[in-house]
Amino acid sequence: MSKRLEDFMKANRDEFEDLEPSAYLWSRIEKHLPQEGTVSPKREAKMFSLSFVLKVAASIIVVMGIGFFIYVHNEKHQAVDYAAINPTYAKQQSQYVSMVQSKRTELKSLTQNYPEMYEEFSKEIAKMDSNYKRLKTELTTSPNQEAILQAMIRNLQTQTEVLNQQLNIIEHYSQMKKDEKNETKGI
Repeated sequence: MSKRLEDFMKANRDEFEDLEPSAYLWSRIEKHLPQEGTVSPKREAKMFSLSFVLKVAASIIVVMGIGFFIYVHNEKHQAVDYAAINPTYAKQQSQYVSMVQSKRTELKSLTQNYPEMYEEFSKEIAKMDSNYKRLKTELTTSPNQEAILQAMIRNLQTQTEVLNQQLNIIEHYSQMKKDEKNETKGI
């Protein structure tokens, strides 16, 4: 059937090309066409709804991205329950943290007259403290948390020993300064 239609069109092609729509028909069609630069109300409604949907979708994506970032950030910095790993180690860790804090406070008060000494001592403690913080972050992801907790306790023990040595040095240095002043006054 389509073959017959094609044959008919080819045979009568000239007759089809002679016929044109009347000017009256074109004027009626033009009346129904929208003016240039204007958009029909239906088209405008579709555009509004599309832009609205896109804005809502973008807002949802942004909110979800922020939520995901906050979730990941909190997972990284989530506190680990040391007692759940090993109650004995948890108690030791807590005691050493407290001891290190008190020794640091004591060192700071004793070295007020010797700021260069305090600066030097602080550098050493800062190195050990950075190692401690590194171990603390490893603890959250480590499969062997007990070993990491032991390493943290050893670090705190070392910090305590170093702080004790530094306190002894300050006390010895202060005593030497006092002795020098007494000898100078005696002369």
